[in-house]
Amino acid sequence: MTIAAPAPMTDPTTRDSDDPADPTTREPEARPASMWRAWKSHLAMALVSLAAAVYVCQGLWRAPYRHVVADNVSDQGQFEWMMSYGVYLLQHMNNPFFTTLLNAPRGVNLAMNTSSTFYAVVFAPLTHFAGPQVTFATILTLNLAGSAFVWYLFLRRWLVRSGLAAAFGGLLFGFSPGLVSHANGHLNWTSGWMVGIVAWWVLKLPEKGHRVRNGVVLGLLCTMGFSVAAEALFFCALACGLFLGVWVFSKPGLRAVKESAGRVLVSLGVTAVVAGALLSWPLYMHFNGPLKFTGTGFKMRFYSEDLVSYVAFPLRSVAGLFGWGADLAPNATEATSFLGAPLVLLVVVALGLLWKRSSPERRVTLRALAVVGLFFFLLSLGPRLRFMGEEHSDTPLLYALFVDVPLFDSALPVRYTLVVVAIFAIVLALLADEFFKRGPLARLTVGVLIVAALAPIAPLPLRTLERAPEPEFIASGKWQDYVTGDGVMTSLPLSIDVAVDSMRWQAYTMARGGDAQFRIPAGYFLGPQDYLETGRHLVGRVGAPDRPTDKLFYRAARWGQVPRITNLDRAQARIDFRYWKLQAIFLPAEVTGPKGPLNRDALLRLTTDLLGEPEQVQDVLVWRITPGVDPVDRTEED
Repeated sequence: MTIAAPAPMTDPTTRDSDDPADPTTREPEARPASMWRAWKSHLAMALVSLAAAVYVCQGLWRAPYRHVVADNVSDQGQFEWMMSYGVYLLQHMNNPFFTTLLNAPRGVNLAMNTSSTFYAVVFAPLTHFAGPQVTFATILTLNLAGSAFVWYLFLRRWLVRSGLAAAFGGLLFGFSPGLVSHANGHLNWTSGWMVGIVAWWVLKLPEKGHRVRNGVVLGLLCTMGFSVAAEALFFCALACGLFLGVWVFSKPGLRAVKESAGRVLVSLGVTAVVAGALLSWPLYMHFNGPLKFTGTGFKMRFYSEDLVSYVAFPLRSVAGLFGWGADLAPNATEATSFLGAPLVLLVVVALGLLWKRSSPERRVTLRALAVVGLFFFLLSLGPRLRFMGEEHSDTPLLYALFVDVPLFDSALPVRYTLVVVAIFAIVLALLADEFFKRGPLARLTVGVLIVAALAPIAPLPLRTLERAPEPEFIASGKWQDYVTGDGVMTSLPLSIDVAVDSMRWQAYTMARGGDAQFRIPAGYFLGPQDYLETGRHLVGRVGAPDRPTDKLFYRAARWGQVPRITNLDRAQARIDFRYWKLQAIFLPAEVTGPKGPLNRDALLRLTTDLLGEPEQVQDVLVWRITPGVDPVDRTEED
């Protein structure tokens, strides 16, 4: 495979066998001069992609140890925990798919969470020496740059001749509103480079020869993809399968169909054997492991695309600066469409123009792209139509058929849009390539139209805010005086989806290595709901099932609610502390919430009333927990 000399686009009058839309097309032997020109364009695209990624992530790089993405504080904290677990995993050789460090005493099934084991292991040295905060910023930056660059290479190899056309497509995908919105905390969903590499090798399956090799390589790539972003790999497999199915069975001639289908099926069989063997353990943990659950804990109807959002502009974009952005997304991290009316119109017109100018072989490719794009567009709308922020519950859509289907029931409809974005990037590159080889007027016209369509959705840097610094109590290891080996300790409030400081302190301790480590109750993760069942599996939820005492802490931290504490509350606290096997509670000088500091004063008043006066230890307040003993002598009646 020679990425330095991409297969050239052909004129509609050339033979079908020369069309690079045919995955069986062999690449021509490249001359040294053309190879040098290609590598120069590759280097230029890599630098542009990296510069754009640094621009988007600049807020994190200004102060990686204090700054956090403002629109998703909790997910960044969760991924920092996952990266730190990679250090702990390599040091202690623990189970990579289950841990009791979180949610003591039950634990967490990491195979059903965004554990990103590949990143955690590969970047473990960086996490250990620089901290998970730097690792998070590094992976996020490389993900955005890598997504644009890999899709540029993908387009040059398979579909276009022009490097500029491929660059337009790569930059559209890598810095699309969808990927940039997921940059607010999601290392998995910004891994578009992984999808591009897998799709690259899928297109090699119909080529003559190398059936076993192609299957083995694809199996290894799927194994890597599962440990990077399992949900994105599912989308990629679904899209590639649909594309290949339409492409193969749209080819003229029964003999050609049989040959292509046969080669694909043999290679896929090898892929299934390789990936199945390597992923047998994580797949078992995912589908039958401890604390298995169904669903995601999120409402599919809420996390669905609004029909208008496709033609609207994102809030964090150039258009948003002028007040043209629309607030139609479930949240800032799931604003996956927002492609803008100019780009949508341009892509629709481009499909028509390309169809008229294409050879029969190229039309096979365009048909497959259109089918994939339409199918994923319909999936992204969810089970019920949403229009202008309102749900029309009497209008069922395609996804209503898949709500309870395995794998589909664990995905959020709004994320299927990322496949639509990939189709848009491909069509835009094809349009540019088609007209860039024509006269100056055609090149200028198409170039201006593309820039005019892309400029409004050009991203702004991620918003950041400051979060609580790591307490000296944790950084110095002083906490070890208050917890026995692998004992349970927590900061206040207990870790939940809107407050992950306790997970962060644990993560930073794991990242530094050493044998001493504490466990925490609760946490921010996906796990089973205790009391709701569907069949034999529990329904999924975000975090641990609520207990009365952690709800008291949560209400005080989030809303400043400090109720009158009774002896019944203290008795319940003893029950909850005993369940968690809790040995110590501490309160830092600052507590981070989803939009800024939480109410530390309310937490202090509540906990003092519940447990008595704390002990000042370095820069935190500590309450020792003695199992079965009420630390406060209260005689008043409840």
